[in-house]
Formats: sequence, C-alpha cells, structure tokens
Amino acid sequence: MREIIFDTETTGLDFRDDRVIELGCIELVNRFPTGRTFHHYINPQGRPIHAEAQAVHGISAADLMGKPTFSDIAEEFLAFIDGAKLVAHNATFDIAFLNVEFGRLGHPVVDPGLVVDTLALARRKHPMGPNSLDALCRRYGIDNARRTKHGALLDSELLAEVYIELIGGKQAALILDSATAPAGGRRNVDDIDISIGARPIALPSRLTEAERSAHASMVGTLGEKALWLRVAREASSAA
Repeated sequence: MREIIFDTETTGLDFRDDRVIELGCIELVNRFPTGRTFHHYINPQGRPIHAEAQAVHGISAADLMGKPTFSDIAEEFLAFIDGAKLVAHNATFDIAFLNVEFGRLGHPVVDPGLVVDTLALARRKHPMGPNSLDALCRRYGIDNARRTKHGALLDSELLAEVYIELIGGKQAALILDSATAPAGGRRNVDDIDISIGARPIALPSRLTEAERSAHASMVGTLGEKALWLRVAREASSAA
C-alpha cells in the first residue's frame, strides 16, 4: 500500500485567490517511509504573500524569486502521487488549493476518495483535543523542536510519524523477536509463530484458607440452583 503524506504553504487562506508557494511530500509504503520525497518552493506569479501567512511559514516574496511556477512542477507532482492515497492534516484546506491550481492547468481535481484527513482521524481518536500537529507531536512524544516555523516538507515528516501513531501502525509492525526477522526487512507480527506452553510448575493459589472458608459460606446461602454450585459439580464430574 502506497501513501503520500503531504503539506502545502500558501500566500494566504483564500483558495480562490491565493496560491500554493511550497509543496512537500513523503512517500510511505506499507506505512513505512521509503526515503522518497517531493519538495518545491513555488513562484506565486505576482500574488502577494499576506503578512499573517508569512508570519506562520516565514516565506517571503524574495525567497520565491526564480522558483518554478506550479505549472512547471505539476506533472512531476502528479507522477509522484500517482496511484497513492493522499494524507494531510486538515486536508480540506490543502486539497482545495491543489484543486484550484490543477483547474488553472486543465487537470482533473483530486479524487476525494483517495484523501485521508489526519485531523478528522485525530478528532475521532482524541475528541477532547487539542489536535493541532504540534499538540499531536507532544501527545505521541515526537520531537518537533525543529518546527519554529511551518514548512511543507518538515510538517510532512512530522505528520508521517503522527499518522502512523494515529492508525496504530507501529504496534502492527512490531517485531517481537529480532531473530525471526528476515535479513532483508521487517516481518508483520501476524507472520510470527508464537507458542505458549504450560507452566512446568503451577503457580500457588493466592487465596488464603480464611478466604476459601468465607467463600464456601457465602455459596451455601445461594440455594441449590446457584451457579457456583453447578460449576463445582461439573468440575467434580470432569475430574
């Protein structure tokens, strides 16, 4: 299974008028990062960057001078995400911007059935929140000390770790015994045979004689149809 964790940075918050200025992606295969990434800063073609947005991501118009336009990187991006699910935090925001950018170029919009929103996942799993990316990093012990500003590639790297935690992927892929792992990679826990034998010496009972006596007295007050008496009779017959 192939998934692309992605994030965008934009000139502002209005997907109808603002533009994508950074796009970062991390490839996962079977919930593990492959090392393949996609990252570009993108020239907004004269669209100014709102001061509020620049305060968040730190990207200025001067930083984007000479960078490719979205049309320059669109085919490369489409090839990178081809056949994969797309995973983003507050995906509605990012997908809206991408769909407008694709629309300007005559490309079809992103199939919503291929989009996974980690914010929606987090709200279901942690309904009391908070569920920002920073808050989820703190919740799962993921080091985000480098995140002094938002950045599409760094945020995608952090989100990849958060996403795996949200879906329980680390637990599903644990290798309980390294000796059973193949030399070329990981094995799923479902593929590992684990045999549990009987104890050679039974553990001693933790019940005291006083507790046994008190229990027997209590059972004696329950009547002939008491479940405890029936269980005792069945155990005696089986013996």
